[in-house]
Order: sequence, then structure tokens, then C-alpha cells
Amino acid sequence: MRYLKGCNCSLLQVSECYIISIESIIIPLFAAFWLMLPAYVPNPVAAATGGGTPIDGCRTWRDGKRILGDGKTWRGLAIGILAGILVGLVQIFLQGRFGWAGIPQHTFLSVILFSAGALLGDIAKSFFKRRLGKDRGASWPGADQYDLVAGAFLLAIVFDFPWFVSVITLPIFVIILIMTPLLHKAANLIGYAIGVKEVPW
Repeated sequence: MRYLKGCNCSLLQVSECYIISIESIIIPLFAAFWLMLPAYVPNPVAAATGGGTPIDGCRTWRDGKRILGDGKTWRGLAIGILAGILVGLVQIFLQGRFGWAGIPQHTFLSVILFSAGALLGDIAKSFFKRRLGKDRGASWPGADQYDLVAGAFLLAIVFDFPWFVSVITLPIFVIILIMTPLLHKAANLIGYAIGVKEVPW
């Protein structure tokens, strides 16, 4: 009987450890996704709602190539940033209402910086793609996946450094680096399937 009781205790301990280990994975994953959501939203929204006047006004750079190209428009930029801000405001409301301890908390400023920074990073990438002779929609591994992260982080570091260092811990940063390309690929495949994107990358 003592042996059986010992086994039951052991199984209970193993079960508790398993639950704790699952939580230690899921919570940081959700925290990283939650934190980046205002930066993840603007790009697909801009792609879906773009069109109209190009940001570069169809002008060319000194190399004779377009500064940005027809893919970057004022309408897409404005709607994309507003979509990211709206999502961020909903996040702030939900956290204020329900708490959710352990999940990074956005501020009104951080939401604006992440939303605008994501698209500014995308615009900067387009500028350098044109300089390298890459056509619109051409694949540029690395830059295509991390432009939004670089733009969002850069703006947050410059304009809200205390908030940035308080929420971007090393584990969160590593998860963002791993998660972003996967989400980017999934979003592009969906966009290609529904006709929003011309290429699936």
C-alpha cells in the first residue's frame, strides 16, 4: 500500500511539473504575440487597403529608379497605422478591465510607436530594395520578415526607452525573433490566397 501511495504522489508531482512547464512556454509566447500585435496588424491592413497616391509621388532617386514604388501609398500608410492603434487601444482597455498579470502592458504612446514604426520599417526596406534593383514584391530574406520589428523597436527605443526596456526581456526578444517569420509567412500565404498579395512571400 505504501508503494502504491508513493507512486500516486510521484505521478501527481510529475503532472504538476508538466503543467508548470506548459505554462512557462505558453505564457511567454502569448506575451510576445500580445506585445507585438500593434506592430503585426498595420502591414497586412495596409496591403489590403492600399492604393491611390504613392508616397514617393512617382518620383525617382539619383539612380533613376523609383524612391519607393507604387506599393507604398498614403492611404495604406494611414489606414494601416490607424488599424494598429485601434488594436492597441483595445488591448489597453482589456488589460485595464481584466488585469492579466504577467502580460506586457502597452501605453497609448507605445501603441502609436509600434504601429507607425512597423510601417516606417517597411517603407525603409522598400527604399533599400529599390536601390539594390529589387522589383516590387521581390523576396529579400531577413529584411522582409524583420522590417516591422526593426522599425517598431527603433521608434520605441528613441521615444519611449524606459517602457521598451521594461517589457522587452531577453526571452520575449528571442520569441519575437522566432515567431515573426512564421507569422509573416502565414499572413503572406493567406494574403496570396485571397488575392491581396501578388506573391506568396
